[in-house]
Amino acid sequence: MNRYPIKDRIAIVGVGSTGFRRSRPDRSLLSFVAEAATAAIADSGLSREDIGGVCGVAPYVPGWFGVNPQTLTATLGLPEVHYQSFELPPIGHVLSNAMHAVFAGACDAALVYNGIYRSAALSRSAAADPVRRQIGPPEDAGFGLLSRVDFAAYTQQYFEQHGATRRHLGLIAVNGRTGALANDLAVMDRPLTIDEYLAGRMIRDPMCIYDCDVPVDGADAFVLTTVERARDLPRPAVLIHAATVANAGVAAVPGPPALTASGQHVAAASLRARSDLWIDDMDVYFPYDGFSPITLAAIEAMGFGEPGDGAALLDSWWSEAEQRLLVHGRIRVNPHGGALSEGGTQGSGHVREAVVQLRGEAGPRQVPGARTAILNPGGMFHNPQGFVLRSAA
Repeated sequence: MNRYPIKDRIAIVGVGSTGFRRSRPDRSLLSFVAEAATAAIADSGLSREDIGGVCGVAPYVPGWFGVNPQTLTATLGLPEVHYQSFELPPIGHVLSNAMHAVFAGACDAALVYNGIYRSAALSRSAAADPVRRQIGPPEDAGFGLLSRVDFAAYTQQYFEQHGATRRHLGLIAVNGRTGALANDLAVMDRPLTIDEYLAGRMIRDPMCIYDCDVPVDGADAFVLTTVERARDLPRPAVLIHAATVANAGVAAVPGPPALTASGQHVAAASLRARSDLWIDDMDVYFPYDGFSPITLAAIEAMGFGEPGDGAALLDSWWSEAEQRLLVHGRIRVNPHGGALSEGGTQGSGHVREAVVQLRGEAGPRQVPGARTAILNPGGMFHNPQGFVLRSAA
């Protein structure tokens, strides 16, 4: 792919987050989104009058509620909006829409947001909330943990073909927990050991409770603008070097092709064709971990190894002393805790952490000298995505 004129032309200049918790019955989804959006605009150094695009993550489930761009525009008191979109998760769909809108001139600056609100199917506390029970439709139950037959089938097939074990998934889960312990925004705040992982309650064999992202309440938001305008703003800009959203068509359906020709492979090939930077150039890595097998699949799709090498790669990356994964002994993986331990943010937490890492603002989690991050938001079958972000400094 030779034509990619948007490369390094759009910057993330603002970020805001409410942090995430398992139960916040006193807060509405709109209040979370408005808080995160207000923080992101303030962080960017722009004003409400500068925001011409509003792009949000819509709920997965038909009939389930979300915060649409019109509602947020009115809540924030934005005077004029010239572009808006409301797309299904993960966050990459919305981020991609916003960056292309800014590049095309539909708006000069765009607000991107993702609000997460646990439905009644996803936790006991949410099921006890009469408001959430009434709004969530009956089919919402199909999106709970018990529905994940596809990922369980993929994982079992992978185990049988390549000799991986639950311990390898456990390395992914423990890595996330180690990161979350240094992240004030994360929902999980106590250590997790491999032994505790292996003893975890089974959800869909071979996946246990620690292989599934944590249902949370909260929101993230970002502000995007052109690289030219970013130069005049007070905070360090993070450039979107390359981006892709992908779908593998018939190969997106779980089955034998998923091991070697899933949507993740389409996303990885597309991202590689658009990017001047690749896995040997990155300083921090963000594979999606809505379910731990997604991470196992992503590292192969990205070309760290051949099909079936995932388990051996995880073993070679594991630091027993630090209780984390370190690619090539130095590159941290999801240092914020990921979906498994920060919370199920549908990829917005991964983007936020990449931005603060590349700004040098990650505090105790900071990767020294981080300048390039690669992200694989999305799953394996129908919604994989890819981003390469780099510091503008």
